[in-house]
Amino acid sequence: MLNVAIVGASGYTGLELIRILYCHPEVAVTCLTSEQSAGKRISEVFPTLRGRCDLVLENLEPVRVAEKADVIFTALPHKAAMEVVPTFLKLGKTVIDLSADYRLSDPAVYGAWYEKHLNPANLKKAVYGLPEIRRAKIKGARLVANPGCYPTSIILGLAPLLKKGLIDPHSIIADSASGTSGAGRSAKVDSLYCEVNEGFKAYGVGGAHRHTPEIEQELSLLAGTDLKITFTPHLVPMDRGILSTIYATPAKEATTEKLVALYQEFYGGEPFVRVLPQGSLPSTAFVRGSNFCDIAPLVDSRTGRVIVVSAIDNLVKGASGQAVQNMNLACGLPETMGLDGLALFP
Repeated sequence: MLNVAIVGASGYTGLELIRILYCHPEVAVTCLTSEQSAGKRISEVFPTLRGRCDLVLENLEPVRVAEKADVIFTALPHKAAMEVVPTFLKLGKTVIDLSADYRLSDPAVYGAWYEKHLNPANLKKAVYGLPEIRRAKIKGARLVANPGCYPTSIILGLAPLLKKGLIDPHSIIADSASGTSGAGRSAKVDSLYCEVNEGFKAYGVGGAHRHTPEIEQELSLLAGTDLKITFTPHLVPMDRGILSTIYATPAKEATTEKLVALYQEFYGGEPFVRVLPQGSLPSTAFVRGSNFCDIAPLVDSRTGRVIVVSAIDNLVKGASGQAVQNMNLACGLPETMGLDGLALFP
């Protein structure tokens, strides 16, 4: 039985971790922290947990947290994570970091998009935690950088095409739409009901979104060449889910039938990637609450352009579910353990 701590448990990803881990047969959640809600029971913050998880939220004291856990999930904002992760590692703990602090391998790139990195030594040791691409390295890893939600949907959508050299890597355009939970739980004017309801808007336009370098880093590794993409995120008036529609120019002649066969072969045996049959398209409604990524590749019969549509739940495969998948791999447990739940519908 693994003892697990969740640092930053009062956010949406923290709650989702608790929900998933509650049904994990090899895990006991032994410590929860929250700077804003310390002293309260987690079930006071999230009434959905009443009678199931009533732990008292603690202040973040790294040594005290480490005494209570074998594995620590850090669900903190950027910078806050790298202030505590080195202590956890020094004390021999396995860390699954859900922040952006260890996703970018180059500290200079991190500095350009965020601020100066405080822990470059561990930055080089972190494993990027996309299991379908990095499974072998994640196994036994001490520090796993959990991918961002947008990057997960886009990288999984493009990996087969880039690995096989079937598209021009410099032609990629990705339009992604996310539910409002992707903005976090803190009070923000842009996330208020009246600001979001009955609206649909782009943001972070023109290469401004901080997930851009993460996407480019991983796609460049898959393509074997440095590339840049046009990435535009959108905010949708729904709670959760991401739908990414990705466009690229083919490098070789392709048909929808051949692309579907390629994707089915590439992701054959992957427990959480579902390649849809020709003629079907993903919907966030069909992955909601699950760790699945649904993908449909096709060719625009009029322009010849390749189009890939992918859908995930941003809080599960885009965050907490993938984090548990990474924990399972890092700790030698069956990869799907605790993650077999079906999507919620309607």
